[in-house]
Amino acid sequence: MGEDKFDVIIVGGGLAGSTAAYILAQEGMEVLVIERGNYSGSKNMTGGRLYGHSLEKIIPEFAKEAPVERRISKERFSLLTKDSAVTLEYAGAKTGTPGCESYSVLRAGFDRWLAEKAEEEGAMYIYGIRVDDLIVRDGRVCGVIAGDEEMESDLVILADGVNSLLAQKIGMKKELLPSQSAVGAKEIIQLDAATIEQRFQLNPGEGLAWIFQGDCTDGRIGDGFLYTNKDTVSLGVLTTIEDIDGKETTIPQLVDRLKNHPAVKPLIEGGKLVEYSAHLVPEGGYSMVPTLYRDGVLLAGDAASLVINLGFMIRGMDLAIESGRLAAQTAAAAKEKGDFSADTLASYQQALEDSFVMKDLKFYDGYEKVMEDRRLYQDCPAKADRLFADLFVVDGSGAKDISKKIVPDLIEGLENYNS
Repeated sequence: MGEDKFDVIIVGGGLAGSTAAYILAQEGMEVLVIERGNYSGSKNMTGGRLYGHSLEKIIPEFAKEAPVERRISKERFSLLTKDSAVTLEYAGAKTGTPGCESYSVLRAGFDRWLAEKAEEEGAMYIYGIRVDDLIVRDGRVCGVIAGDEEMESDLVILADGVNSLLAQKIGMKKELLPSQSAVGAKEIIQLDAATIEQRFQLNPGEGLAWIFQGDCTDGRIGDGFLYTNKDTVSLGVLTTIEDIDGKETTIPQLVDRLKNHPAVKPLIEGGKLVEYSAHLVPEGGYSMVPTLYRDGVLLAGDAASLVINLGFMIRGMDLAIESGRLAAQTAAAAKEKGDFSADTLASYQQALEDSFVMKDLKFYDGYEKVMEDRRLYQDCPAKADRLFADLFVVDGSGAKDISKKIVPDLIEGLENYNS
């Protein structure tokens, strides 16, 4: 293999890498994907929700053949105190309309399916290999080094995850700061399909996405999540690395805290733990996006820090897929032109700018600063609990004028947001 030269080498067989490989192979290009795990998805972990619009453009009606778990038909958001939950639920019909569907997924199976689709088109995959370095000549990336093996290519696409050491080595990306990244830990709990549907009030094949803030992170910056799968539930917690230091409660203990909350515990009662995993997640928003191209190389997916966390919604997979698609289109155009210089590859940056990826990242630029206000996780749940207790609890002591609480809280909230 050392004598072979590929059109494109992709480092990482996740959603961004396999999407790019699928399209490049369809274009008839010689593409190699190098995946460190034993198969695509073996090392990939996420909360478990895929917004389908980006993949739908590439593989129409993909959900009919892909190993998706459930189509999300219900959204829930809860503010938690130690013993209460104030919950908002949305179950609108639009969630099931074409282009708006989202699905719970388990990455081990889903990523493997997408890689197999790319292989069917002619992409080559090698597994269980770690890329140690990049071949750089006169400032241009020309291939990869894996152990004693050197493999050359016209272009390298780095889709090797949030902590891309290869991008750091060539100066495209800085080392992550504790405030720019979070740790997500997740348990997969087995329950039969009928029990899931009965407890979460779901129709067969339909699912729930549920985000939590407050007590589940013990007042830290972060959130909890729960996604229903076919016969399992994905449940976990996400909190910033900066907020881990000096805290007595560990990440696994936070997961247990959410599992045992009164709003959650009855729903997973009798379930069997079948998997535990953890993952690093970029949290810096648009300002965290690194240099995305230079001579002979592009960054895609988590390696490009393309993640949006709004507290009530977490997105990464749809952005990764779109970046993989645009990276492949850029590579195909560069191949036709016979030029893989930064000047040509700059069209990738422009394509991302014109797409929903950068538009959405820019729209929410600075939102991460709002999410760093610890009052969201400490004061807001307690205030919401007191407000709704005054609304719904009758104890014979007389009605309470909640306007005296709501108006000051709203004013305080607006002042804090504007500041």
